[in-house]
Amino acid sequence: MSSFLTTMSHNFDECRWVINIRRSLDEELEDDIEVPVSIFNVPKVLVSSSPDCYTPQQAALSPYHYWRPELYEMERYKLAAAKRTQKQLQCLTFQNLVEQLEKLEPRIRACYHKYLDLNAETLAWMMAISASFLLEFLQIYVFHERKSISKVCSGMSHLVDYAGTKSAHNWILRDIVMLENQIPLFVLRKVLEIQYSSLEAADDFSLSMLRGLCQELSPFKMMENLPKIVISKCPHVLDFLYQMIVPKMEQLPSEPVVQPVEQKEPTEGKESSSVDSSRYVKQLLSEIWKMLSTMNNAPARLIKVALESRPVRVILKLPWKILSNLPGFSLLRKPIEYLGFLKEKEEEIKPVANNFSIHKPPLVEEIAIPSVADLSKAGVRILPTNGNISTISFDVKTVTLYLPIVCLDINTEVVLRNLVAYEAANASGPLVFTRYTELMNGIIDTEEDVKLLRERGIIQNHLKNDNEAADLWNGMSKSIRLTKVPFLDKVIEDVNKYHNGRWNVKLTNFFKHYVYGSWQFLTLLATIMLLFLMTFQAFCSVYSCSQVLRIQTSD
Repeated sequence: MSSFLTTMSHNFDECRWVINIRRSLDEELEDDIEVPVSIFNVPKVLVSSSPDCYTPQQAALSPYHYWRPELYEMERYKLAAAKRTQKQLQCLTFQNLVEQLEKLEPRIRACYHKYLDLNAETLAWMMAISASFLLEFLQIYVFHERKSISKVCSGMSHLVDYAGTKSAHNWILRDIVMLENQIPLFVLRKVLEIQYSSLEAADDFSLSMLRGLCQELSPFKMMENLPKIVISKCPHVLDFLYQMIVPKMEQLPSEPVVQPVEQKEPTEGKESSSVDSSRYVKQLLSEIWKMLSTMNNAPARLIKVALESRPVRVILKLPWKILSNLPGFSLLRKPIEYLGFLKEKEEEIKPVANNFSIHKPPLVEEIAIPSVADLSKAGVRILPTNGNISTISFDVKTVTLYLPIVCLDINTEVVLRNLVAYEAANASGPLVFTRYTELMNGIIDTEEDVKLLRERGIIQNHLKNDNEAADLWNGMSKSIRLTKVPFLDKVIEDVNKYHNGRWNVKLTNFFKHYVYGSWQFLTLLATIMLLFLMTFQAFCSVYSCSQVLRIQTSD
C-alpha cells in the first residue's frame, strides 16, 4: 500500500496542478457565458453490461480515449485529414487554426465532466485533428436536392462508404455517437467558419451534414417535418441525434384527465361494496355452473344436485361480507379476490396513486407489461405508425396498440445505449427515451415476440435473426433511474387493464398462483372436498338423500 502511494506521489506534479488551478480561477469565459457540462463518463452500471458499446473501437476523438495505444492505428488517417483541411484553409495555416481553438480552451474544458490533464496547446491540437477527421468523414452525409456527395478522398476511400457495406465505416459511425467520444460542436463550427469565411454558411453545412447522419443512424423513420434545431445550441453530435429522435416534453401528448371519484356516505359505500361483492361471487359460480352443465358423469351430477339444493341457495343469497366470515369460506376469500371480483378496492386506490409526484420513480406494477405473444392471445392488435415516440398510443375501443416503426441493424444497439446514457446524465425531467426502451423490453421476451412485430411491420430487422433482436432489447434492462412519463404510463396502464381483465388471463393467473404454485391451497381444497364427502355420506346414511335433495330415482 505504501509503495502504491509513493508511486502516486511521484506521478503527481504539484506545481503543474497549482498552475492549472490558478489559471482556471483567473480566466473568465468570453462574455461571461456559462458552458454547461455535456460530455459525461458513462456510469459503470451501464458499462458493465456491454463495454464495447460505450468504448471507441477504431477512432478516438475526445480526450477521454485519445491516448489509448490500441487506437493509434487511426492516427495516420487523422493526420492525413488534417493535411487536407490545411489545404482548404483560406490564407491560413493549420497552426493558425490551432491558435484559434486555443482561445476556446476554457469553453472546451467546460464541456467535459472529467478533468482534462492536458495543457492548452495539446488540447487545441487534439481538437483540431479530431475535428478535421470528423468533418471529412461526415461530408458524405451532406444532402443537396436529396443527393449525397459521392466524392470521397483517396485517403479515406477504404474507410468511408455511404452504402454501409464496409465494416470500418460502421465501426467509425458507432464510435462517433458514443457519449465519451464526443467533441464540442462549436469546434466543428469554428473549423467550417474559417473554411467558408461565414458562420452562417458553416451552420447551414453543419445542419445538412448532421441531418444526413441522423437519417443514417436513427432507428425511427424520419418524419417529413423535421424538428427545427438551432445548431449553435447543440453541444455535440450525440445531442443533435437525441433532439432529432426524442420529442420535447411540450410536443408529447397531454396526460388524460382523471375524473374524480364521487364521495359517498360511509354506510352507502359499505352496502354497495357488499352487494357488488355478492354479485361477483354469483358471477364466478355461474361460470362454474356452465362448465358443470356440460358434464354428465356421476360426480358432476352429484355436484349439480348439491348446488341446486335449498341450503346452498340460501347461502348464495348472503352478501360476500357475511360469506367470507363463515368457516371454510374465509379460507377461499383471497383466491376469489385475486380473480378481480373486489374491484372497488382498486377504484379506491387508483385516485390516491394519481396524486403522487411525477418525479417519483414508478412502481414495478407500472413498468410491467405483457409480451407481444400474450397481448395477441388476449386479442390486442398491434399496428405501426409513421413517427417517433410521441405516436405511441392504445385505443381502448378498437383494442389496438400503436407503436412507431423501428429499424434494427448493427449500429442500433450502440445508438440506443448511448442515447439512454446521455439522457440519464443530462436530462433533468422525465427520461422519455429510457421509458420507451423499457416498454420495448417489456413487450419483447423471446424471438417469437420479435417475429410477431416484424410481421406487423413494426420492426424492420436487418440483424442475422429474430433472436439477436430479442437479445438487443432484453439487454437494455439496466438504467440509472426511472421516471414517470405520463403518456407512456397511460398506455401501459390501459394495456394492462384490458389484458388483466380478460377471463382467460384471470383464470391462468389464478391457477398459476393458487394451484400450480401453492401446495397449501391444493391440500386445503382436498381436505374440504374430503370433509364434504364424509359429511354427505353420514347425512345420507341417516336420512334419505333422494327425498331431501328431490332426486328422481329410476325405480
